[in-house]
Amino acid sequence: MKLIQLLAFAACLSTASVQAQQTFTNPILPSGPDPYSFYKNGYYYYTSTTGHSVELWKTKSLGNLKDAEHAVLYRPPQGMPYSKELWAPEVMELNGKWYAYFAADDGSNDHHRMYVLENNGNDPMKGEWTFRGKVSDPSDKWAIDGDVFLFKGKLYMVWSGWEGDTNGRQDIYIAAMSNPWTIEGNRVKLSSPEYSWEKNGDLGASSNPPHVDVNEGPQALQHKGNLFVVYSASGCWTDFYALGLLRYNGKGNILDPTSWSKHSEPVFKQSPENEVYAPGHNSFFKSPDGKQDWILYHANSHPGDGCGGLRSPRMQPFTWKADGMPDFGTPVKAGAELNLPSSSK
Repeated sequence: MKLIQLLAFAACLSTASVQAQQTFTNPILPSGPDPYSFYKNGYYYYTSTTGHSVELWKTKSLGNLKDAEHAVLYRPPQGMPYSKELWAPEVMELNGKWYAYFAADDGSNDHHRMYVLENNGNDPMKGEWTFRGKVSDPSDKWAIDGDVFLFKGKLYMVWSGWEGDTNGRQDIYIAAMSNPWTIEGNRVKLSSPEYSWEKNGDLGASSNPPHVDVNEGPQALQHKGNLFVVYSASGCWTDFYALGLLRYNGKGNILDPTSWSKHSEPVFKQSPENEVYAPGHNSFFKSPDGKQDWILYHANSHPGDGCGGLRSPRMQPFTWKADGMPDFGTPVKAGAELNLPSSSK
């Protein structure tokens, strides 16, 4: 091969290498239900459901998550009310300390509650994680999928819970917090499944219960003064798992249900043409330069894949409509090349 051809070939390889570093494809990991990330000091801290522990990944770019540093933050001791079925952890920094929230039980789903860990260190991958205990309002009812957020200088938690003590319907609740491990006052119900797209939840005649209506996985989203709660609707075991949206009217108390309205249609749902099913249990993040908004979610690649380890984490950018509403678009096909979040390295 002539020298000029070798140089041209080398240039092509170099260009391809640079281009590969600037793009990614979904899914970003082979498995990872209920994905969540938090950005701090140039790093994304990612976590998802493992079922048995709270684990964390640290990376400059979620598009390169497969190469991220990984650590097990916490494995609960056996024989405790929080020893099993650890679901939907979220790791975040609040008031200069790191907190890890997760739902867990003793092996019986009826006993699921929210719990929290605390770390005083600068890097959540290091240092000691201390078990802070259960996070509950006075009713102490079934609770999963807690998300803690700051709004106008005040901490709040939103989560999915039962109205009573029997499975059959999951609602979205909110409560104020006096600190990152303590709920202040009573819970308030913001949403119950009411539309048909929120009520796909058949489990079969042999199950107890045979059907569950679901609102779960609430995530606070704020943009230009607007506050939303995006949640997952219908059973995650169905192909119809989708995202719904609640919008705060900006005037009343956010603990007053009348200050909120529910969008009548799902804002993000399955795309059979793109072979994406049951997209849901999402979270949100900004690009490193703060200019782009991204949604992080799990989905299945085939109908009937269900509510287990086949769910994989995916991400894509989204935009905003003139009326202030988020526009999440359509779930992107697995393998489709996307640009990394702006300023990612």
